[in-house]
Amino acid sequence: MADSEKPCCSFCGVEKSPSVPLIAGNQGRICEACVNLAHQVVSSWGARRKSQQLAPQLRTPMAYKQLLDESVIGQESAKETLAVAVYNHYLRLLNSDREPACRLGEQVELEKANILMAGPSGTGKTLLVRTLARTLGVPFATADATTLTQAGYVGDDVDSIIARLLDAASGDVHLAQWGIVYIDEVDKLARRGSGGTAVRDISGEGVQQALLKMIEGSEVRIAKTGRRNEHGEEQVVDTRNILFIAGGAFAGLEELIGSRLQPLASDIGFLAAPRPVQPGINELLAALLPDDLHGFGLIPEFIGRFPVITFLQELDHATLLRILSEPRNALVKQYQQLFAYQGVTLEVTPAALDFIASQALQRKTGARGLRAALEAALQPTMFSMPSQPGVRRCTLTLVEDAAGERLEVLRSLDETAPPVSGERPPLPAAPRMTLDL
Repeated sequence: MADSEKPCCSFCGVEKSPSVPLIAGNQGRICEACVNLAHQVVSSWGARRKSQQLAPQLRTPMAYKQLLDESVIGQESAKETLAVAVYNHYLRLLNSDREPACRLGEQVELEKANILMAGPSGTGKTLLVRTLARTLGVPFATADATTLTQAGYVGDDVDSIIARLLDAASGDVHLAQWGIVYIDEVDKLARRGSGGTAVRDISGEGVQQALLKMIEGSEVRIAKTGRRNEHGEEQVVDTRNILFIAGGAFAGLEELIGSRLQPLASDIGFLAAPRPVQPGINELLAALLPDDLHGFGLIPEFIGRFPVITFLQELDHATLLRILSEPRNALVKQYQQLFAYQGVTLEVTPAALDFIASQALQRKTGARGLRAALEAALQPTMFSMPSQPGVRRCTLTLVEDAAGERLEVLRSLDETAPPVSGERPPLPAAPRMTLDL
């Protein structure tokens, strides 16, 4: 056969050889290198389509903060930090394939900046991230760090986080690669002491090490059937563009910060210097440094994957009072809507709101204590109200008696209201009969 008749690739022109096989078609042939190049080109089409869809939705950091103000009260510093970090992250993704004229003289590769949030329980960490993901319109997945273990042990391995994100994206790999992952209770992954025991920490430091490559950026293989096997079909998800946000209460972290800011004095006696005033938890969290997280139990490699560190302040009485009625999905509005479904108007007096905020402050569970206090006050009414069709208005107020202050619901009845459906109307009284002897 002549040299001109040797089979060659229709795209790059390489000749067929034992080391370069060709795939033949009806009117041409293609080599392995061109197949891989075509796969990369087609994959970039999906990323480009996603960037075109997200570009009109990308807003300014100030606009993101205004949207967060509608759902979260307070936490101004944390909201500004999240708004700027999310804006820069998606600005980087949208401009990753821009023309060279839009770039600097030298090609600069931008790296993502994951976020670590620290703050007491019930301060709005999960709500902030969920609101941002809903505003952006990107897939969002939440993972509980307490259920994660190293691969091969009982529990969820770290790959299950990406599997949840892929489910949130309805199986679309390109869409999942633009998503946001929130790892909650990350403080529970702290190292369990530094003793000389040979016990392996499979749910603490081991999970931190397993998360390193995923958070920084790697290719994770997810089985389509949900279970890995030798012949199962897999999907490859690149985590380089996935934004990871970690949050935790970090109980006891303020003590580590306080010992660093105010070391214990060794002076005793009458000539000893007076002890300074102990700062509050909000002042201590404002002075948070990566070294404090390392002292808490997080390994330095894990801390380094989260260059943006922010904190959420502890909620005081005034903030709890605003949370009850000001946000778009405030608790009082939720219960008013629940009563409105039954044709009843619910009102809460300012004194009752103040008392509920005081009870939540005593529970030390943040905004979650508000729902517990409000649910306990309205539960007797919600139990009996469906059986009383005449109720048209309920007022939650604060009353004082010999036992002290307590919440009470005052009801306004409508005597002409029809009976509730499914119940029989009361039978008329039977006439009295007498027997004359």
